[in-house]
Amino acid sequence: MALNGILPRAGFDVEAAVALVRPLCEDVRHRGAAAVREYTLRFDGVDLPSTLVPAQALDAALAALDPAVRSALEEAVRRTRLVHSAQLPAEIVTNVSGGADGSGRASGLTVTGRFIPVARAGVYVPGGLVAYPSSVVMNVVPAQVAGVAEVSVASPPQAQYGGLPHPVVLAACALLGVREVHAAGGAQALAMFAYGTADCAPADVITGPGNVYVAAAKRVLRGVVGTDGENGPTEVAIIADDSADPAHVAADLIAQAEHDELAACLLITPDPDLAGAVERELARQVPLTRHRERVQRALSGQAACVLTDDIDAALAVSDAWAPEHLEIQAREAAKLARRIRNAGAIFAGAYSPVSLGDYLAGSNHVLPTGGTARHTSGLSVFPFVRLVNVIECDRATLAATAPLIDALGGSEDLAAHVAAVRVRVP
Repeated sequence: MALNGILPRAGFDVEAAVALVRPLCEDVRHRGAAAVREYTLRFDGVDLPSTLVPAQALDAALAALDPAVRSALEEAVRRTRLVHSAQLPAEIVTNVSGGADGSGRASGLTVTGRFIPVARAGVYVPGGLVAYPSSVVMNVVPAQVAGVAEVSVASPPQAQYGGLPHPVVLAACALLGVREVHAAGGAQALAMFAYGTADCAPADVITGPGNVYVAAAKRVLRGVVGTDGENGPTEVAIIADDSADPAHVAADLIAQAEHDELAACLLITPDPDLAGAVERELARQVPLTRHRERVQRALSGQAACVLTDDIDAALAVSDAWAPEHLEIQAREAAKLARRIRNAGAIFAGAYSPVSLGDYLAGSNHVLPTGGTARHTSGLSVFPFVRLVNVIECDRATLAATAPLIDALGGSEDLAAHVAAVRVRVP
């Protein structure tokens, strides 16, 4: 289904931002901490002699944390750890069988797949319009579950907090036992993680959401370090039929629009009566929400209602758009969810709102945007581990395999490859 340019989505030109970000990253590569300090002063209005947050600031933030927020964070950590621990793959041992004759006999050749964590991860937590302690949980917990020995967090400095990241972000780091936190934001923070500075050792992997410049930095730095997806402005699609509660649908559209005026919100329904009811609910609920101006800009800029012939067409529209978040508020929602191919995360049923996934479902809220759910997954333990195969072969099996290597190596005119086998099994 060709819907590009028809369905709403915020402009997010990463390639244009790359031209601005590339020289910044190169500057950090060559000048290190001095460059990070200059960019922090320019973009954040804070002059920091070091990006490192003092340990006492982490402890003080945790001590001052609202007990209700701490309790919620602790439960979010528990649930997120539970879900991500279940993702950890076991070592895979394969006994490669049989010769070319297909006899199927067990051979003396085994391939063992080991999943090995990276040594060091850099986690980026944005500072934007609001503080995101939940993003600390969503990035740090998968790294810890994967077995990463060193996890470092960077978040933009805030002038109103003495040049430190937001206190609730610091508190979340302390709660998770992260002792290395940097007051650094944007592309310069990612370049700091990639190349290292006097304050920060280089990381093997960088994860975390951010603005277009953070996404551009990931594109520039990919290959120097591993990265997760280029996460852009948030988005939600809601597939709803006549069984949906229009007040629920409207509330969930508003909740997504609250993130950012570039948020994209899509209602897909075969029921025109529901569409009208949701429109009336939006008119009622939007003026009552705290961030109504931001919500109104998002809903007027990147929102639409798609009327379809039936629920099958609604599923097809959603798959074509490939939303970051997909809610299904319809009959047999769980069955419909199994038919979806393209979505960052799917929330099935009236009592599974995106807000649950943002905080306490245990799933990850760092998800692919901009249609990249067609080929990219949400954050998990996998960006923090690598599959390394260990190959073991005995002499008899190598001898049995040698004629096949003779043939393939000869076809590629790589005689030394063949010789490396034949010197062992003439």
